[in-house]
Amino acid sequence: MKKLLTSPSKMKLSDSENVSYQNILKLVPEISLNLMAVKVENHPNDFASWCEELLDVCQNRINFSLLEEKQLPTVKKMALQLQQAITLQQLKMLRIAPWPVLSSFIINKAETLALNEQLALMQYIAQIKQQTLTVMIEEDRLAFAGKHVPNHDPAIYKFDVEWFCSTKTAKGFHCALEAAPEKLDAALSHIPLEGDVTEAQYLSFVSDYLAAFVGLEDDKATLAPATRLLAMRRPDIFTALSQPKLELLSQALGYTKLHNRDFKRYWSDIVQTIKNTPWFNSAIPEDPQEFDLWQIRALLPSMFFYSDQQHADNSNYIKSLSKPKSAKTKVNLDRGQKRSQESAEILVDRALAADDIPTHIKAMRDSITAEVVKGRSVNETIALMRTIFG
Repeated sequence: MKKLLTSPSKMKLSDSENVSYQNILKLVPEISLNLMAVKVENHPNDFASWCEELLDVCQNRINFSLLEEKQLPTVKKMALQLQQAITLQQLKMLRIAPWPVLSSFIINKAETLALNEQLALMQYIAQIKQQTLTVMIEEDRLAFAGKHVPNHDPAIYKFDVEWFCSTKTAKGFHCALEAAPEKLDAALSHIPLEGDVTEAQYLSFVSDYLAAFVGLEDDKATLAPATRLLAMRRPDIFTALSQPKLELLSQALGYTKLHNRDFKRYWSDIVQTIKNTPWFNSAIPEDPQEFDLWQIRALLPSMFFYSDQQHADNSNYIKSLSKPKSAKTKVNLDRGQKRSQESAEILVDRALAADDIPTHIKAMRDSITAEVVKGRSVNETIALMRTIFG
């Protein structure tokens, strides 16, 4: 273990890598005895692999039963710093890597990235983004905006809507979305659905986006929710990132910290920098899976942040599928929030359009819709109808 801990001192570290290494070393003394008890046979020669080895020690090989309670935060903090260091190493690939390297990295990590889910979300968004936020049903509007609610029935929304920048904590943004979606529509109307996007068009979006918050109790228009809207409209141009991720991406691309209201620098430092990378300007790939990635290529940087199986399992969609049911819910269908008649009809029609739905179940559309209006799950309502009527 001692050899592992000291080996980066013999590597040629960049300034940022050296800072990460020194910050990690500062945490070692408090848990040194616990670390020394771990047998290490792998001694990597590069910093990224070193971080992965030590992270595995912190997460899987250290004896947690021998740790004092006061030491647990130190282990957690060290793991977090190692994850951030790995993220920076991966994000730096974005500067020079060609398309084959980038796409291979993502496809090889498909399971921990929940790649199929993320692609399913973007395919769904592609189907609804021609509509305005104003006319979308509430579930679709929140799917576009990045906030999961219980009414996102897993029978219809077969993905976590919060991939690519969750906005669930952006209270001011959701106040604007609920109070005046037409103002956010006005902002998005400046961004064409295809073709190039100019800086003038982007700045017009920013102007109207900021105007949507005027007069609200929480009138602070922050950058992250704006990047979510932009990226859902044009995933081939705009990168959707939460504030912590914006900071790490800026650092990896060689820029100073991007703050949560740096709308101008988001365009110059993030959008334009990514737009000028070799992989972004590659030829359209022929492989179907790579083509799906290429169509949303401005979103790909978010897939270079550290991920593991826990990251994939934390999906709201996966949680909704595995949610334990009490004895009561085995008899009575789970209830979510009540839906509007319009929302219920749209969701039921989507579910009934499936090829495996028999004609006699489709004939019960009105009865199923009535139950869904009450807040019951579309999937389980149909399942109950199947059970009763065969």
